[in-house]
Parts: sequence; structure tokens; C-alpha cells
Amino acid sequence: MFNSVILLFGFGMQEMVILLVIILILFGGSRLPSLAKGLGESIRNFKTGMAEAEAEDEKKDKAKSA
Repeated sequence: MFNSVILLFGFGMQEMVILLVIILILFGGSRLPSLAKGLGESIRNFKTGMAEAEAEDEKKDKAKSA
């Protein structure tokens, strides 16, 4: 999956390293773990919301066809 994301945006290893260095300079080493945790929680909440929406849509479809 990681390779497909890199290919999607056209990033190579050099670009990724430069991007990580810029992020490290902007936010500092002490804030990076909290930023990564927040990003992970956001992604988890988004996936949960999408799964709930799909389940609700399926429930509505079953009610219509019954």
C-alpha cells in the first residue's frame, strides 16, 4: 500500500526524505509523536465513520426492498 501511495503522488525516496526533513524542521522532534498520534486517530475515526455510513446505507436498502 505504501508503494501505491508513493506512486500516486510521484514521490521517490529523495522527495520523501526532503519532506520528512522539512516536517522535522517545522514542528521539531518533540511534537512529531503527538502529530503522528493525532493523524492516526483521525484516520481511524474516518474509517469508522465510513464503515458506519456503509452499514446504514445497506440497512436502508434492505428496508426499501422488503
